[in-house]
Amino acid sequence: MSGLNKDTIVAIILLCLCALFFWASFDIRQPDYGVLMPSTWPRVILVALSVLCFIYLVQSIRAGTVKEVLGREPGLLGFIKYWRNPLCCFVMFFCFLVSMPVLGMLIGGVTFVFLLMGLLGGWAPRQIVIHASVAIISVGSMWSLFTFGLGVMLPVGMIFNPFAL
Repeated sequence: MSGLNKDTIVAIILLCLCALFFWASFDIRQPDYGVLMPSTWPRVILVALSVLCFIYLVQSIRAGTVKEVLGREPGLLGFIKYWRNPLCCFVMFFCFLVSMPVLGMLIGGVTFVFLLMGLLGGWAPRQIVIHASVAIISVGSMWSLFTFGLGVMLPVGMIFNPFAL
């Protein structure tokens, strides 16, 4: 049976979990008031998740070797090479979160967006200008919208506090 690989087993387990959760959704208490039952949204999400798990099952049964399925070499090194950009994004986001108390949301956000765009898009002089303008305009406008428009208190950091001016 060539279709029974690790992905097939995982897809079957996920489908069984979706069925179990759907069955458990019938135990959600129904109040006497309201139009929409409290179990409606969990069931909608579970149906969508079940459809995706079924697609995963079909694809895993039709799959070939690891190189054909993933488009990469098997193993840890192949994984790291293939997923370099997403891993870079997660590491950069972690650094952004760690630097938040010092840099704050505005400076940290602009720095994060600029560095991430540079790492993923390159460091040519024209690209640096584009990355800097995108970082400043996007983060600056979102920061202004949340801070002044919506009144949300975003982290200010130790370097720049716009409210202490």
